[in-house]
Amino acid sequence: MPEKIDIEASKNEDHNKLAVGELNQRLKKIHLGGGEKRIAKQHEQGKLTARERIDTLLDPKSPRIEIGAFAADGMYKEHGGAPAAGVVVMIGYVSKRQCIVVANDATVKAGAWFPMTGKKNLRAQEIAMENRLPIIYLVDSAGVFLPMQDEIFPDKEHFGRIFRNNAVMSSMGITQISAVMGSCVAGGAYLPIMSDEALIVEGTGSIFLAGSYLVKAAVGEDIDNETLGGATTHSQISGVTDYQCKDDAECLKTIRSLMDKLGKPKDAGFSREKAAAPKEDPKEIYGILPVERNKPYDMKEVIARLVDGSAYTEYKAGYGKSIITAYARIDGWAVGIVANQRQIVKTAKGEMRFGGVIYSDSADKATRFIANCNQKNIPLVFLQDVTGFMVGSRSEHGGIIKDGAKMVNAVSNSVVPKFTIIIGNSYGAGNYAMCGKAYDPRLIVGWPSAQVAVMGGEQASKVMLQIEVSALKGRGETITPEKEKELLDKIRGHYEATTSPYYAASRLWLDAVIDPLETRTWVSMGIEAASQSPATREFNMGVLQT
Repeated sequence: MPEKIDIEASKNEDHNKLAVGELNQRLKKIHLGGGEKRIAKQHEQGKLTARERIDTLLDPKSPRIEIGAFAADGMYKEHGGAPAAGVVVMIGYVSKRQCIVVANDATVKAGAWFPMTGKKNLRAQEIAMENRLPIIYLVDSAGVFLPMQDEIFPDKEHFGRIFRNNAVMSSMGITQISAVMGSCVAGGAYLPIMSDEALIVEGTGSIFLAGSYLVKAAVGEDIDNETLGGATTHSQISGVTDYQCKDDAECLKTIRSLMDKLGKPKDAGFSREKAAAPKEDPKEIYGILPVERNKPYDMKEVIARLVDGSAYTEYKAGYGKSIITAYARIDGWAVGIVANQRQIVKTAKGEMRFGGVIYSDSADKATRFIANCNQKNIPLVFLQDVTGFMVGSRSEHGGIIKDGAKMVNAVSNSVVPKFTIIIGNSYGAGNYAMCGKAYDPRLIVGWPSAQVAVMGGEQASKVMLQIEVSALKGRGETITPEKEKELLDKIRGHYEATTSPYYAASRLWLDAVIDPLETRTWVSMGIEAASQSPATREFNMGVLQT
């Protein structure tokens, strides 16, 4: 028996390590931005790339997490693609102060804004506002990507929302620093002046509502871009910028000096003690997660490899066993964990509970636990591997909809920070109850094993096949078994492609796809960010059917 388990674990480990290897290869390609030739051109202009600027700005050897690395992945192919949506967003430390950095990647279409660029910038500002994090903009952009202007310019969540958020953050007292290190044109020119302080680099930085060519066409004036809106003009004549820097290095050094003088942030009062590594080896997670998505495993084994000392206190351990609720610490921070149990378990009444399914008693337990964490000011961590709520007459008669609604209500109204890790399946209403993207987790990430969908690929493909076959027969076509299999394979392939974690991350449904071993860092840095923003309202679940 032990030998069989070892063989199974080795098979799982090989599969999951290959998945992490694929993740790293994808990231390596994305990190090249517009490619080596464009990076070389950036260097020839005396400019660092977006990632080099961030590396220089952040404290050496300090932890960091990247938001939206896969944004726009596989999109805009007709325009040559837009790796990372042409902007790099990083949460890290500058002069020991946690902040969020937004850097335009000028190697990608001169830093032009695609629709996903706008969405990613708004996500960065959302994180800054939720957590009262200082935000630093490293500006180097040609402005809106004109062929797609109708998808980035006029709507509520488009380009203009950036500047509205600048104004709101200013009123909230959130520090904003802009460094103009390249082009800053048209509407984008408002960004530095709407920030608290603005820097500009000599020779490469420029700010204007219209460049020299457009000025010539509009008013007939002959003028070069440097005279029109360069560093000397805006630092010594217009007063638009506050600091004039000779090069990128001096600019970034000045930002570090400014950040060094910030006052201390407010404290939300979350409990933190000295961090401890898990006693169980986190690398064993690779061997625990099964290759087959529907295969059961013990989520407690995963939790033991994520929490400090592998120690946790389980709440209502014998009740509602298809969800695990437990208090623990991650990197010293107190957390409340809500996790889907993937084992098939037996209740005290002898009833079997399928793994990954939410039952009425589990939803009831989770609701009470979430309320307790809000009462105690403990951040929540959701570990998702959920196929949905239990269906059938017995569940319906038992009030599964009512109990599920209570859990969704608790998640919706929670005032403590929430963090969501999608480990495996994230299907249907289970995604909602376990704090999916629509429920405002401070950060939401997926492991390479994650899937986000209305239902599993096999079930969904068969449903869609039935619809397709019925339509074809209605048109008088004969469907042979071979034709049916061909249709099923095609449907399944498309469906599975759109449920992968990379598809979700490319559209910013996930902030990142991460190696499971990075989970502790994401949760810890997320809680540290949230600790600067005390709750502004009391926990209240409103009206509920009991």
